[in-house]
Amino acid sequence: MYRIRLFATRHARGFERLYGMLETVMVALDPVFRRLGYTRVERVVGPMENLTKSLLFDCKMCGQCVLSSTGMSCPMNCPKTLRNGPCGGVRPGGYCEVKPDMRCVWVEGWDGAARMKGGDRIKTVLPPVDHSLKGSSSWLRVAREKAEERREAQEPRRTTIAGAFGGARKTEPTSAPLAPEPGRKDG
Repeated sequence: MYRIRLFATRHARGFERLYGMLETVMVALDPVFRRLGYTRVERVVGPMENLTKSLLFDCKMCGQCVLSSTGMSCPMNCPKTLRNGPCGGVRPGGYCEVKPDMRCVWVEGWDGAARMKGGDRIKTVLPPVDHSLKGSSSWLRVAREKAEERREAQEPRRTTIAGAFGGARKTEPTSAPLAPEPGRKDG
């Protein structure tokens, strides 16, 4: 597994292209996925993604794949699961302080990122792992998000009546003022 992971970072540019094509197909299939229901599609795509990424990248299926921004080196393989760069214990030659026979995941990531077209993405600070997404398909999540962005960009912007009349909110209140409560008569 470790040798295949090293192969993936050495050929990061090719895997970047391959993922770009897969993403294009997944986004194009969004209408089908929405009709079937993403939960149902997850049952098929999730295991396929797990098998593929486990074999090639030693993926841990965190649900928030960042391979495209870490040089095709999965940061979840770091014994300390660091998501934003190497720790201070990288040994000479780029080896891990916890597992001395393994090269640091981040050293490999920087090497892989240097080969990629989008290699500057490795400099982006990544958010912490959301453990509630563990085991879910990041392929589907990314495809759904990109398809949603595309749909929003294609739909004409809808305006409210108040938006259509810019000065309306300046002169008219958003709700009618409350009328004073009538006095109570005892009697």
